[in-house]
Amino acid sequence: MEKYGLIGYPLKHSFSIGYFNEKFKSEGINAEYENFEIPSINDFMEIIEENPNLYGLNVTIPYKEQVIPFLDELDPDAAKIGAVNVIKIIRQQKGKVKLIGYNSDIIGFTQSIQPLLQPHHKKALILGTGGASKAVYRGLLNLGIECLFVSRTHKAEGMLTYEELTPEIIAEYTVIVNCTPLGMYPKVDYCPNIPYDQLTPNHLLYDLLYNPNITLFMKKGEEQGAVTKNGLEMLLLQAFAAWEIWHK
Repeated sequence: MEKYGLIGYPLKHSFSIGYFNEKFKSEGINAEYENFEIPSINDFMEIIEENPNLYGLNVTIPYKEQVIPFLDELDPDAAKIGAVNVIKIIRQQKGKVKLIGYNSDIIGFTQSIQPLLQPHHKKALILGTGGASKAVYRGLLNLGIECLFVSRTHKAEGMLTYEELTPEIIAEYTVIVNCTPLGMYPKVDYCPNIPYDQLTPNHLLYDLLYNPNITLFMKKGEEQGAVTKNGLEMLLLQAFAAWEIWHK
């Protein structure tokens, strides 16, 4: 039986295990999906060695960047992003293993936001600077949209803090993507600190979170007439993409 799985820490709210095991059951695929909750990335190779029937992994926080030094090869998009969320495991002769890193977040995000984009959506603010935000950045660039990162502190040149979001910037950057965990269940009363009163029906607010279905970030955008979308479709699309990567 082929095995697939997820590495991360912690893994209490993993979507992947339910999705893939349901897929295997409904499609009669002789495979299983398992969570590998590892407290340190240094335990990663142990997972590979102890599971000889393991052919693919998903990677979630905090290991999307930390896993890269363990890989033999990176897909071009994953290399540009600097984060990996899918690993293809190629079992070679004499027990040798080849590990190739991909990023299906960029595929899921791009495919899910593209239908919502209008001609006036030329610039985007990306809230947060973690691994997922890098995939969002690369996806938006591929779609021809100029981007600025927003963080709580000044981390790099060309990055804004929340305090620097003036009415002029909000008017100019009509796509806003939340890549932070603010507002995720159970802390549903939180949201990124942006000037929501400056939003208009020209704005598109995209939240990578999907639990709750409508986050406070989205709700405050909707109150100003903005178009909103959560991250559930992205999640599904990146899972489809992961399966295709493992089998190409």
